[in-house]
Amino acid sequence: MLDATTRSGGTATASPRATATDLAAAVPTAAPPSAPPPVAATGFAARCARVLLSPRSRLSLLVVLLACAASAVLLFEPQRLLTDGWPPSRLGGSAAVVAYAVAYGVCTVAFVPRPLLNLAAGALFGSQLGLGAALGGTVLGAGLAFCLGRVLGQDALRPLLRGRWLRAADHQLSRHGFRSMLAARLFPGIPFAASNYCAAVSRMGLPPFLLATALGSIPNTAAYVVAGARASTPTSPAFLIALACIAVPGLVGAVVAWRRRHRLRGH
Repeated sequence: MLDATTRSGGTATASPRATATDLAAAVPTAAPPSAPPPVAATGFAARCARVLLSPRSRLSLLVVLLACAASAVLLFEPQRLLTDGWPPSRLGGSAAVVAYAVAYGVCTVAFVPRPLLNLAAGALFGSQLGLGAALGGTVLGAGLAFCLGRVLGQDALRPLLRGRWLRAADHQLSRHGFRSMLAARLFPGIPFAASNYCAAVSRMGLPPFLLATALGSIPNTAAYVVAGARASTPTSPAFLIALACIAVPGLVGAVVAWRRRHRLRGH
């Protein structure tokens, strides 16, 4: 729209106000800049997650957990089970057996000697129920130790398997896991906790590990449970047979290990 015209020359010009309005409508308005994503915060969180989930951090957590468990065992003094009896005296029957099996499994992860727990199971529950509680606790404790070692320690410890003995044990457990673990459970010379964590660091599967533990632990566990159940009559045939079943496999295992030492060194 024209506000005024110049008569001279016959030409028409727009007013300054109309021109400014038309230019403002023609030029698009720029959108305000959006806020940048928090790159620094995201990067810091990712670095923290990588550090916390690194193999060394998980191995450190495993060491701390085992140290705390061992310290708790020293304070609890589990050997009092043989003299003071089972603490939750209000439990009876199958509930007490299940509770003892769970406590047994946790105690084995904390390096409590299994012979002590087996003797206590026999003294508290007798031969049959004691054997069930001891075997259940053995399998539970082995499974807990295996899972802890596999999740928290395998990635950090496998690169350290450089010695002959360590590589031979890893090769045996990875290639022949079931029969190797079965032999380790049958012969009582191999420490229970050490075999659990060695199997966890190897490439052995969990199902054959648990099955070999359950089957291989029956003879030795039964011998200790019967000895604990018949400890009040040390001259009875059952007690003497149990002692023989404890001593003979140990001697056989020592002889077999001595004869195969050269084969292990060869690997």
